[in-house]
Amino acid sequence: MKVPLSWLKDYVEINTPVEELIHRLTLAGLEVEEVHYVGYPLPEHSETKVGGLAWDPEKIVVAEVLEVLPHPDADRLVLCRINDGQTEETAVTGAPNLYDYKGKGPLEQPLKVAYAKEGSVLYDGHQPGWVTATLKATKIRGVRSTSMVCSEKELGISEEHEGIMILDPDTPFGPLVNAIGDIVFDIAITPNIARNANILGVAREIAALTGETFKQPDYKVPWEGGSIEGRVGLEIRNPELNPRFVLGLIEGVTIKPSPIWLQLRLRMAGMRPINNIVDATNYAMLEIGEPLHAFDYDILKQRAKGGMPTIITRQAKPGEKITTLDDVERNLEEFMVLVTDTAGALSIAGVMGGAESEVTENTRNILLEGANWDLINIRRSTSTLKLDSEASYRFARGVHPSMSELGVRRCLILMHQLAGGVIAEGLMDKYPLPPEPSTVTITPTDVQRNLGIDLSPEEISEILCKLEFKVESSGSSLSVTPPDFRLDIGEGIIGKADLMEEIARIYGYDRIPETMIADTIPPQVGNPAFEKEETIRDTLVRLGLQEIVTYRLTAPEREQRIELNTETNASNPYIEIANPISTDRSVMRRSLLASMLEIVEKNARTRDRLALFEISPVFLPQPGQDLPEEKQKLVIALSGKRSQPHWQAGDPESMNFYDLKGILADLFSSLQRGEVKYSPAQAEPFHPGKCAEIRIQEQIAGVFGELHPQIAKRYDFIAPVVAANLDLELLLSFSDRFDVEPVPAYPPVLEDLAVVVDETVLAEDVEAVIRKADKTVIADVRLFDMYRGDQIGSGKKSLAYSVVYQAPDRTLTDQDVGKIRRKVIHLLERELHAELRS
Repeated sequence: MKVPLSWLKDYVEINTPVEELIHRLTLAGLEVEEVHYVGYPLPEHSETKVGGLAWDPEKIVVAEVLEVLPHPDADRLVLCRINDGQTEETAVTGAPNLYDYKGKGPLEQPLKVAYAKEGSVLYDGHQPGWVTATLKATKIRGVRSTSMVCSEKELGISEEHEGIMILDPDTPFGPLVNAIGDIVFDIAITPNIARNANILGVAREIAALTGETFKQPDYKVPWEGGSIEGRVGLEIRNPELNPRFVLGLIEGVTIKPSPIWLQLRLRMAGMRPINNIVDATNYAMLEIGEPLHAFDYDILKQRAKGGMPTIITRQAKPGEKITTLDDVERNLEEFMVLVTDTAGALSIAGVMGGAESEVTENTRNILLEGANWDLINIRRSTSTLKLDSEASYRFARGVHPSMSELGVRRCLILMHQLAGGVIAEGLMDKYPLPPEPSTVTITPTDVQRNLGIDLSPEEISEILCKLEFKVESSGSSLSVTPPDFRLDIGEGIIGKADLMEEIARIYGYDRIPETMIADTIPPQVGNPAFEKEETIRDTLVRLGLQEIVTYRLTAPEREQRIELNTETNASNPYIEIANPISTDRSVMRRSLLASMLEIVEKNARTRDRLALFEISPVFLPQPGQDLPEEKQKLVIALSGKRSQPHWQAGDPESMNFYDLKGILADLFSSLQRGEVKYSPAQAEPFHPGKCAEIRIQEQIAGVFGELHPQIAKRYDFIAPVVAANLDLELLLSFSDRFDVEPVPAYPPVLEDLAVVVDETVLAEDVEAVIRKADKTVIADVRLFDMYRGDQIGSGKKSLAYSVVYQAPDRTLTDQDVGKIRRKVIHLLERELHAELRS
């Protein structure tokens, strides 16, 4: 928000140097991002970004145009006879706003202008951007000119350069900087200080920071006309969306340009002057913070068939449209609030007025609106319509309903001063939902505990009273009520924290000493689920995988890519986003694997090896409930070479099912999850012959395998992709406690055992039978070879295991091992019809 220093001085005396004031405002939470010097010299050194143009007080002055003469050799140029209070000169200009005065002799009322003499440094009004140039004597179409009258752009005030700037008639001769020079602060208005998105808010902060007196504007309206009662009706149909609505009426106004002082302030604040009535609404909004809107009262009467117009606030009807002040027809959603009359929509509440009832040069009677709107609804409306305005900027951040009346009063006074007319007595004020005032109790102990500073009750009260809080003391306890323009002070412990912030801001963050924490440190409580999750992350990274994070928003069509039967699965419900950022991010995902495969696809052509994992939730709708079930998943995907190419090795093989199985085995081993079983399975989107189900302690923990060929064809993969989809919540649910065994004191006996079994027999079943022979002595069983061939017959396979025998209490003899071996062979023959391979 751009804040002219001269405007601030209307409400607070400022004696603090500009650089110090900027520093104090920034520390208090009103960060001054840039300072624009209009006419004044720029500082040599500044902590803040600065810009602007200094006006030489000897060369850029206030002068008056005495007469406008035609140029002897150019129709579009004129000669101005200039008096700067000391000498007379002739300046050549092509300003179109002087054409009407050409050749009419000496002016009855000389025009006060900004006058630059030879050697002045100005902005070039004909160059784009801000390019400085030095004024030199020259001949323009045969006429010598050593000076010029200036436009706003040439002075660095605004982009306006179509005509010269004409000053107020009472502007005194002398340096121009003394007459209209200013310094403009560009302040970042963060959401927590939205109350200061106006001149009064910033002035109030300066008064509190510097100890000066804050002056309120004049709210005493000169009621001169008849009562407003019976002249206009008012109806609020949705009080929760429109807590307050205020109307004022002024009749007999004259539409004309605003005085230059007001135009300059608007331009420096970033707004374009239009006419005195519209400028009055914008000026009051910038000054007080209450957006206002002026209706042509006669048009409203015409729409009411000559009767009393009735203003109605309501939500839009299906299919309703409105043409706004920017001449754009807009389609309205049913949640949007409108200001209407009995004939239809007049404006989009809190956003922008309608074109039909706008103020024109023919307007004579004004109905002025000041209202309050639900900030969430305003945000939705501006977002949906993609229509931002100064009004919506403020309403979307919160404006207190009390400001509606003050804004109307202040604006009526300005309209009366700028446009004449008669103000109808009284205001039409509907206030169905006034906010409940809150009171927060604090003590010096609270301040000392939270801020580390010792302040007396009187000092705390003084700080808060500077910000217009009402403070009542009872001993050392202070009951604090926020002023009626504050919406950001909560109740209870939240309100107490809010007050601590206010005290700290005004006291000065830089004055708060560094202190050691005095409170007892609370006991440290672990988060086992998070710690287990971090263990899984660390393990997978150690195994060579890279973690990714994907969007939780997706589209049903994206997830259908991993579904073989898209028609059957198309009916799966999703959690839909009310205001999606794009059509392909319109729902919450049901599958984490689909998100992972998109990342693999995007990176497949740029990486030889991809080993990725992600831990994140999926969102499953729950019948009869608004919120979804969020299930934590772990997804792993491998694609490409088993290792990076190296000059010492040949071309590495591609990763496959067993690479992924090995990673999972290492993961489960590091988590000490006990017995893990793998069994063939069929599950989308995996290849039916290359897919396995994982069971941990007889519970299904997930599936993994190679992608189904039909699924893989839908992606632009370079190499086969193997993936795992695991239930992370199940992995985290198991106890992290496990049995610890002492280091063996006796040597092991190692033996290899090869058996021939049917092709349908699983390797893990053979291992289970071997272990079953003697669970105490058989310490480890590991498959190290598998063979198929004519030597063992069709439909058979040979499995070779390395078996470790080790007793905890003695050294095993050959007889001990032989006895266990015979039992192993017997069990294999009986349960699996296995044969010992010779």
